[in-house]
Amino acid sequence: MVVISLSDTLKKLKITAVDRTEDSLEGCLDCLLQALAQNNTETSEKIQASGILQLFASLLTPQSSCKAKVANIIAEVAKNEFMRIPCVDAGLISPLVQLLNSKDQEVLLQTGRALGNICYDSQSSKEQFASTNIAEELVKLFKKQIEHDKREMIFEVLAPLAENDAIKLQLVEAGLVECLLEIVQQKVDSDKEDDITELKTGSDLMVLLLLGDESMQKLFEGGKGSVFQRVLSWIPSNNHQLQLAGALAIANFARNDGNCIHMVDNGIVEKLMDLLDRHVEDGNVTVQHAALSALRNLAIPVINKAKMLSAGVTEAVLKFLKSEMPPVQFKLLGTLRMLIDAQAEAAEQLGKNVKLVERLVEWCEAKDHAGVMGESNRLLSALIRHSKSKDVINTIVQSGGIKHLVTMATSEHVIMQNEALVALALIAALELGTAEKDLESAKLVQILHRLLADERSAPEIKYNSMVLICALMGSESLHKEVQDLAFLDVVSKLRSHENKSVAQQASLTEQRLTVES
Repeated sequence: MVVISLSDTLKKLKITAVDRTEDSLEGCLDCLLQALAQNNTETSEKIQASGILQLFASLLTPQSSCKAKVANIIAEVAKNEFMRIPCVDAGLISPLVQLLNSKDQEVLLQTGRALGNICYDSQSSKEQFASTNIAEELVKLFKKQIEHDKREMIFEVLAPLAENDAIKLQLVEAGLVECLLEIVQQKVDSDKEDDITELKTGSDLMVLLLLGDESMQKLFEGGKGSVFQRVLSWIPSNNHQLQLAGALAIANFARNDGNCIHMVDNGIVEKLMDLLDRHVEDGNVTVQHAALSALRNLAIPVINKAKMLSAGVTEAVLKFLKSEMPPVQFKLLGTLRMLIDAQAEAAEQLGKNVKLVERLVEWCEAKDHAGVMGESNRLLSALIRHSKSKDVINTIVQSGGIKHLVTMATSEHVIMQNEALVALALIAALELGTAEKDLESAKLVQILHRLLADERSAPEIKYNSMVLICALMGSESLHKEVQDLAFLDVVSKLRSHENKSVAQQASLTEQRLTVES
C-alpha cells in the first residue's frame, strides 16, 4: 500500500508545493515522514528520483509554516550516504543555515539534525558548507543558547564541520574558541552528567580546531596567545578530561619546529613530565598516550633534544616500560627514538639499559601490533647507529636482538631496511666475534644475496648490503658462506649500475671477494 500512496503523495506534493495549499501540503509531508519511518532507504530513493528535493528549498523560508517538517524530512533522508550530495546540489544548505536564527525550538532541532546529517562523513558537502556563512551563524546561535540539549545539538553539527580545514579557520575567526574556553571554565568542577558531557564535547572540539595548520598557528600567536595559555593551565588540572585535552592540544601545537622550540624554552616539558608522573601507577591510558605524543613531537627539532634529555625526559618515559597497552608502548618507543637521534651519549646510556633492551626484543615479536613491532626494531637499530658503542652491541647480542635486526633488513619499508643494514654493518665492524653465531643462525648472508640479486632493491639497499658483505669477511664461518653463494656474479653485474655509488662499491666489493676467494 505504502508504495502506491507514496508515488501519489510525491506527485501531489509537487503540485501543492507550487500552489502552497497549506492543508494538503501538511498532509503530504506527514505521509512522507510516515513512509520514511517504515522504510527509510527505499523512500529516500523514490524522493530522489521524483526530483522533489529542489522544491524543498522554497519550503524552508522563515515564512513557511511547514519548515520544521521539511527540515525533519531532510534530516531523515540525509541519514543515507547517497542522499547527502543531492541535498547539497538541491541548494538546501543556505536556507537551512538561515533557519538557525529561528526562535522556534522544533525548527532549530530539526534544522540542526538536517545539517548534521548532510555533512556527516561527506567531504564534498563540507566543501560546500565552507562557502556559506554557516560557521558564523552556528557560533552566533551557540552563544545565545543556555539549554544543554540545544548546545549539544549545535555541537553535533559543529564536530563534523570542524573536520574541514577551511571551516576550522572560519570557526576560530567567528569566536568559537572563546565560547569553548568559557564552557570549560564553567563546567570544570561540576559533577552533573550534562556538565561533564559538555566539558568533554567542548574540549574535544577545541583539540579538533587545532588540527588545522592555519587555525592552530592563529591560536598559538607565537606562544603569547591567551588560548595557548589557557590550554597550558589544563595540564596541571585534576580533571582527566582536561589533562587529556591539554596534552593533545600541546601535541597539535607542536607540529612545527618554531612552536616546539618556544614551548620547550618555556617549561612545557616539566609540566608534561609532572602529568605523566601522576599517571604511572594504574593511570589513565588516554592521558599517558597523549602526554607521550606531545613529548615525541617536542623532541623533533634538533635543538630540543639535549634540553629534553637534561630535563630527565628519558627517565620519565622509561617508567612506562611495564605498560601492556600497545598505544602507550608505541608512543613511548617513538619518543625515545626521537630523543636519541644523533645524541651519542644518550643512545649509549639507553643501549646499555638491559631492562629496556630486553623489553624491545620482546616487543619486536608483537605480531598483533605491527606499529609496536616496527618501532621496537627501529629503536634497537637507532641505539646502535647513534651510539656506535661496543657495550650497546654486546647488550643487544646478549638479549637476543640480532635476529630481529636481520629480519628488519627484509622489511617492505626501504627506510627500515636501510636502518637495519647500517646497524648490522656497525655490529660487523665493531663486534663481529660476539655476534657471529647470531648472524649465522639468522641467515644474514642468504638475505644479503637476495637483496643484491633483487632488481627492485633500492640503490642504498644494494650499497649498504655490499658494505656489510665486506665487513663479514672478517669471520671465517660467514666468509665461507659468502664463497658458497657465488656473490661474485651478482656483484659484478652491479658494476654497471646507473647509480655511481652502487657501481663504485660493486668494484670495491668485487676486488675484496676476488682477493679473499
